Amino acid sequence: GWLESRRCLYLRTGRACCQLVEVLLAALILVCSSVSCGSAGGYTGLPALGGIYYYHYGGAYSGFSGADGERAQQLDQRFYLLKLPIARAAMAVGGCLLVFPCVLILVGVLRVPWHFPAWLLIECTLYIVIAGGTVPALYYFLHSLLSVYNSSVCKEREQLYQSKGYQGFWCSLHGAEIAAGLLGCMAAMAYLLSAGLAVRGYRTVHEQKQKPLQL
Repeated sequence: GWLESRRCLYLRTGRACCQLVEVLLAALILVCSSVSCGSAGGYTGLPALGGIYYYHYGGAYSGFSGADGERAQQLDQRFYLLKLPIARAAMAVGGCLLVFPCVLILVGVLRVPWHFPAWLLIECTLYIVIAGGTVPALYYFLHSLLSVYNSSVCKEREQLYQSKGYQGFWCSLHGAEIAAGLLGCMAAMAYLLSAGLAVRGYRTVHEQKQKPLQL
């Protein structure tokens, strides 16, 4: 099939498979980060949006009225604004991590490492730098989220919703944020594996290029 063509043979290598896994992980990180951002609707806006929160929590938040409804809206908006910079930063990082392996796959398909073997060493260096940067990035992501959840805005919001019998507004990391952290760890390990494969690829290309001279 088309995978048998000269250039597409790269997609059958271990490096390409690892890079495809990196693309998948980055896409999942991007999705989880966008879920972490949540909705900006607030108490009044959620029914109008007809979103998942409106239907999941049973309609028009009938337990709220008057000042409580206005306070719920204010707390929702303030909580959303607190999480927004963190979510945007995580989405930006996820987008960059998604583009990076896609570019390397294209480079491999175009056989750049064969014509310029030193590229593999550059690729290895980039992978090591990204893997090393992933650890402090994950720490900043989780630490910032925990700071938001420990804020007075989140605590007051949680108490207000619980007083009306609503569940799901706890001040703790939710599934998508935990998943983003775990996916980031998996991505870091994939980058280190790709770095090792790049070094092995450099040695293989170097040996193959030396064979005609030996003959």
